[in-house]
Amino acid sequence: MDPPTRLLHDNSKRSTAELARALGLSEDEVTQRIADAEADGTILGYQAVVDRQKAGHRGVHALIEVRISPEADGGFDRLARRISRFDQVRDCFLMSGGYDLAVIVEAEDLLEVATFVAEKLSTIGGVLSTATRFQLKAYKDGGFLVGFGGDEERLPVTP
Repeated sequence: MDPPTRLLHDNSKRSTAELARALGLSEDEVTQRIADAEADGTILGYQAVVDRQKAGHRGVHALIEVRISPEADGGFDRLARRISRFDQVRDCFLMSGGYDLAVIVEAEDLLEVATFVAEKLSTIGGVLSTATRFQLKAYKDGGFLVGFGGDEERLPVTP
């Protein structure tokens, strides 16, 4: 990741002036680099990391482990892209280990996740099996500690 992109990744609210100072560049150079990164798809978007409990969100997040059969001319890509297009899917990753895809879904309730798995995901040709795990509580999300007052003592550093 180039330095402007790294700084934006860590805190997308940084102003162009702050980025320019941190990088030793002019604001125009930073603006151009950001525009280039947005245009070429390096920067996909911007979002806030929200403490869902404090925001009153009562929906559910689930991790669905999906085993799929790779295709001759595309491996896992075509099926992964198809699965990624569902509205419920928040993230989709190719994984190593006992399953092929990690699919993170967000839904209003357990029934919506169950319906998604039964009627959409598992009916796709090439999907061999699924295993669903529900998020019970978040401790860290998007690199941020969740639900901590900030006054916890730090873990000791030992050699």
